[in-house]
Formats: sequence, C-alpha cells, structure tokens
Amino acid sequence: MTHDEHTHDDHLADGSIDAGEKPEQSERSDTSDTSEKTPAFRSGFVALVGRPNVGKSTLINACMNKRLAITSPVAQTTRRRLRCILTDEDSQIIMVDTPGLHKPKDALGNQLNKTALASLADVDAVALLIDATKVVGRGDQWVARHVNEVSARKFLIISKADIATPEQVRNQIDAASKLGDFDDVLVVSSVSQFNVDAFLDMVRACLPEGPHWFAETDDTDATDEDLVAEFVREKVLLLCKQEIPHSVAVTCDSISWTSKNHASIEASILVERESQKHIVIGRAGQMIKKIGMQARKDIEHLFGCTVFLSLEVKVRPLWRRDQNEIRRLGYDASE
Repeated sequence: MTHDEHTHDDHLADGSIDAGEKPEQSERSDTSDTSEKTPAFRSGFVALVGRPNVGKSTLINACMNKRLAITSPVAQTTRRRLRCILTDEDSQIIMVDTPGLHKPKDALGNQLNKTALASLADVDAVALLIDATKVVGRGDQWVARHVNEVSARKFLIISKADIATPEQVRNQIDAASKLGDFDDVLVVSSVSQFNVDAFLDMVRACLPEGPHWFAETDDTDATDEDLVAEFVREKVLLLCKQEIPHSVAVTCDSISWTSKNHASIEASILVERESQKHIVIGRAGQMIKKIGMQARKDIEHLFGCTVFLSLEVKVRPLWRRDQNEIRRLGYDASE
C-alpha cells in the first residue's frame, strides 16, 4: 500500500495571533444622533483557560449558538487559539479558546501550553473553568497560579453542572474558590444552556469602552482552511477514539469555489506510523469514508453550500517531535 491514499465524498443534497495582539479596528461609520446620549460601546477580550476537557470550547459554542470550536472527549482537542466574536448593538465580546493546560510529553505539548499561557497577555478578563465532576487537583492549582498573576478581571466558572449533583457543585465551589481571588463565581451547563447568558452578561459588564475590533459580521478570526482542517480532525478523534488521537493532524490543502453554492475541498490527514494510517483508512476504506461523510456535513452547514471533500492520508514520522513540522502546521505559539 502506498503512503498516500484518497477517498472522495460528494453530496449534492445539500496565523495564530496572541489574544492581546489586537487587530486593526474595522471601519465603521458613525450615524448616531449626537443630540441624544447613547450608551458607550464596550469591547474586549476574555480568555477561557483550564485543564483539558473542562468544557472551554463547548461553552464558547453555546455562547455563539453555533459550532465554531471542535469538541471531543480526547485531551488536546484544541491545539490553536481560536477567537470567536459576539457582537450586538452595545458591545463586542472576543472569546479566546485555548488549549488545555497539561504536563507536556513532547514538543507539541510544550507549544500547546505556551499557546494557552500566551493568551493571558493583555486580555480584559480571564475565565478559569473547573469541571464540576472532577476533584480539584494539582493541575488546577498550577493553572490557577498563572491566572492569579494577571491583572485582568478573574472569573471562576464551574462547568458541566448538568452531569453533577447539587452536592458536587457546592463542594466544587468551596474547593475551587480557594485557588485564587476571583471577582465572580458562576456555575454553568453549556449543554443545557444554563447560565450561558449570565456568563456573557458578566463578561460584558467588565469590558472597557472600545471600538469594533472586528467587523460586525465576523464570528471568528479563523480562516476557512483552519475551520475545515479542525472539523476533519474532530471526526478522526471521535471515530478512531483512543487508537491515534494525539498522533493526528490535518491540513486543508485547497478550497475551490466552483460556484456560489458549491465548494471543492482537498485535505490531508497526517499520522506518524503506517499502522495508524491503516486505522484511519479502515477495512475497505470504510473508516475514511465515514470521516469524510461526517466532516462534510459540518462543513456544509458552516459554509451554507454543498461540498465535495477529498481526503488523503499521509505518514509523517514523529511529526510531534519535529519543531519545523509543528510550525508548518500552525501550532507554534510564537507565530
């Protein structure tokens, strides 16, 4: 079997920037009536941090009321900083999704930690997420120490309330509150939308007066190629489970808009060993076909058009230990 194999799935029915490195503000004409006093427009950045799998990406998706950040039970699902933008008449909240902070085992893990910690620089607020069902441990204490060092407003968010008992929630609030001096504490469930609006109100209230950092129609700073790659990688994580999760990366090689209502996309799935390649492809190509079908549905929903998706599986030996490969894949915190 060759290193590169393809699957084509067609259905006709349907660079990282530091959170604190604020972009040039978008142009916006001022048509307000100066004779009347209007509320000052508020804008700013809130970084969501915590250990892996505490629900950072799920909370951001709930706030946005759409899926922009990928989610899975696998640690290190989030590898890039993703900024999601929520704009209304009075404010613009830029939520920064970060990789889960963890004990690194390779060069990739080191870069993910650097990416998460760099996101704490020059934000207006930091939300420390703690899983309501997990005992507060040394990992949470380590993350909290970094949060305590920043001058931004600090919020303690107890997540996953929908799968915790009231007693667990009470105990977690008591234990987690000892991690630092927080400006506010909130219990949320992103799945059931419990206190999601309250979280946004809490963030909005602490934002300074400011401009539109992004256009009113923007909902993320990620490129189409980044989003495609992430949705494909999410399906590999979900379908291949524990067999290859940390060894996989995805690149979107091209997007061709053949018409306003149809896009042709080519993407590559990278693994470290031939045995992992066989797992991704599956018996008679069934696994790669399933990955393509599920990823295409999400991409079609995201783009609002039909999509032709071509996936190729490639072997890149030990790419997680190769700093050049990590940089090429966009996981370098310095870029």
